[in-house]
Amino acid sequence: MTIVTVLAAILCFGIIIMIHEFGHFIVAKKCGIRVLEFSIGMGPALISKKRGETLYSVRALPIGGYCAFEGEDTESKDPRAFRNASVPKRILVTVAGAFMNLVLGFVLILIVLCMDTKITTTTVDSFHTNELGLSAASSDAWLEPGDRFVSINGLKIYTATDISYALQNDDCEEFTVVVERGGKEITLENVRFRDQRIEDENVRVSFDFYVTGADKTIPNLASYTCRGFVSTARLIWISFRDLIRGKYGFNDMSSVVGIIDTTTEVVSQSKTLHDKVMTILDLMSFITINVGIFNLLPFPALDGARLLLLFVEGIRRKKLPANVEGSIHLAGFAILLVLMIALVFKDVVHIFNR
Repeated sequence: MTIVTVLAAILCFGIIIMIHEFGHFIVAKKCGIRVLEFSIGMGPALISKKRGETLYSVRALPIGGYCAFEGEDTESKDPRAFRNASVPKRILVTVAGAFMNLVLGFVLILIVLCMDTKITTTTVDSFHTNELGLSAASSDAWLEPGDRFVSINGLKIYTATDISYALQNDDCEEFTVVVERGGKEITLENVRFRDQRIEDENVRVSFDFYVTGADKTIPNLASYTCRGFVSTARLIWISFRDLIRGKYGFNDMSSVVGIIDTTTEVVSQSKTLHDKVMTILDLMSFITINVGIFNLLPFPALDGARLLLLFVEGIRRKKLPANVEGSIHLAGFAILLVLMIALVFKDVVHIFNR
């Protein structure tokens, strides 16, 4: 882990936050809402400058950012106050941050695909041979070259990452696999994928087959960018669902410190500058889509809760009192702040123990 890698990870996380807040900022400006401050980071201000009616600042802690609007959670007689804008305008401002994160994620996935030599598909190309000391269990009366994965244990397959996730996440040795073969979908029962490792040769083979690489044509890039976006968004949603169900706990969660630490560790394992850039952009796409989806969850202090209250207001045609709405978001922010501090402490202890 080098200081350059750490700074690059912090910069990338800062870009993700800046894109999110810029979404709120630019839509609010277009809607005529007064923006009091546009801030990257939290805590004491390192740099601040006021231009027009807005204060622009960079703060010491790279753990988030915010756009402060006039009359956001308080009553204001200013006609350009947030609460005095129409419901549709406030909805647009609220979703703009998450929307920009999702757009950034889509663009980054496209860039990573363009940087690779080939597009990794979900079609079986060949199987491991005995020259590697491996035997291809899945080829024994199951998979054939040219088979395109459709689903594994009910999980629809969009990308090669989905194949890895399905085979590693399910705690079983046999799988129900649906493949497309000769234009028809075929269901294969009790398929085994032998997970072999050759430690002496420093070779790790996760599964016993290879997938084909497709040319980087415009249709392929468009298709696999969409597939990659849907796959990433679904994986994040599944993770949230599993967290609620108790499959994952506190120790499986990460703070900004943990995210930066993981990013630097993964990037440092890449050998060439090209591979490092691809790795960090790939992680960036995952994080920014994660931020976009997380912010749309209906939890107080998040954009999702504000969006939910706006929909309720639109249906009732009556605003929730500013002090009540402000208290709801303040309580949510307090809970998130306590969770954030606890996660930061856990991640710092983990780093020092390591």
